[in-house]
Amino acid sequence: MAPNLNSVKKFFVFLGKSVFALLEVMVFAVIPRPQKNVAGEIVLITGSGSGLGRLLALKFARLGSVLVLWDVSQEGNEETCKMAREAGATGVYAYTCDCSRKEEVYRVADQVKKEVGDVSILINNAGIVTGKKFLDCPDELMEKSFDVNFKAHLWTYKAFLPAMIANDHGHLVCISSSAGLIGVNGLADYCASKFAAFGFAESVFMETFAKKQNGIKTTIVCPFFIKTGMFDGCTTGCPSLLPILEPEYAVRKIVDAILQEKPYLYMPRFIYFIVFLKSFLPLKLGMLLAEYMGVFNSMDSFSGHKKKD
Repeated sequence: MAPNLNSVKKFFVFLGKSVFALLEVMVFAVIPRPQKNVAGEIVLITGSGSGLGRLLALKFARLGSVLVLWDVSQEGNEETCKMAREAGATGVYAYTCDCSRKEEVYRVADQVKKEVGDVSILINNAGIVTGKKFLDCPDELMEKSFDVNFKAHLWTYKAFLPAMIANDHGHLVCISSSAGLIGVNGLADYCASKFAAFGFAESVFMETFAKKQNGIKTTIVCPFFIKTGMFDGCTTGCPSLLPILEPEYAVRKIVDAILQEKPYLYMPRFIYFIVFLKSFLPLKLGMLLAEYMGVFNSMDSFSGHKKKD
C-alpha cells in the first residue's frame, strides 16, 4: 500500500509543479522577464578580438561588467580592449590565448584567477569554419574545427566551473549554431563540432540541475548565419523567414537572453519551427522543404573572412 501512496504523492507533486511551470511560461509570454544586474560581474569572452565576440564585449562594458578578453590575435584583442575601455568598462583584461590548445587554456585560466578573480559569466564564443565539403577538407582543418568549436568548451568549463559551483553563482554561455541543430550541406565538420558543443552544454546544464546547483545558469545560443565576415558569401533562399542576421541584432538578443537567464536562444525565431518540423516531418517532405528554402545551396558561394592585405 505504501508504495502506491508514494506513487500517488509523487504524481501530484509533479502535476503541481507542472501547472506552476506552465503558468510561469504564460505570464512571461506577456510580461518581459526581469533582467539581472551584471555590473561588477567578471565576464570572460573567448574569440573577443573581432566579430561577435568584440560586440559582446562592448555590450557588457556598457553594463558595467569586468571583462576578460581571450583571443588568438593579440592585435585584434588589444583593439577590443581599447574600445571596451572607451565604452566604460569597469575593468578590462586582455589575454592572448589559443583556445584550441588545452595546456594554454589551463595556463591562461590560472593567470586570470590570480590577476582578476573568479569568472562568473563564461561566454564560449570562439569559432572557426572551413567551408569545405567533407572529402575536400584536410584532416588537420577538421581537427582544428573540433578543437576550437567544441573541445575548447571542455577546457574552459573545467577551468572555471568549480569556482562557480563553490560560490553557487555563475553563468555558462555556449555560442553554438543553427548548424548545431540541423545538418547543412558543405558544413559537415562545422555541424559536427557545433552539435557536440550544444550536446555538451546541455548535458552540463542537466548535471547542475540534477545536483540542485541553482546558482549555475546556462544559455545555449543557436543563430543562423551572422554578418560578421565568418560566413561571407553564404546565402539564404528565404530571407523573409531565414534572414542572414545583423551582428548588432544578434548581440542584443544574446545579451537579453543572458540577462533573463534563458536556457535556449534560437535566431531567427523560425529556427524553433524548423526544429519542431524536423521531429515529425517525413524525410522526403523535409528534404523538399530544405530544397525550396535554398538550404542545399547556402554554402555554394562561401568565401569566409577576407585576408587583410
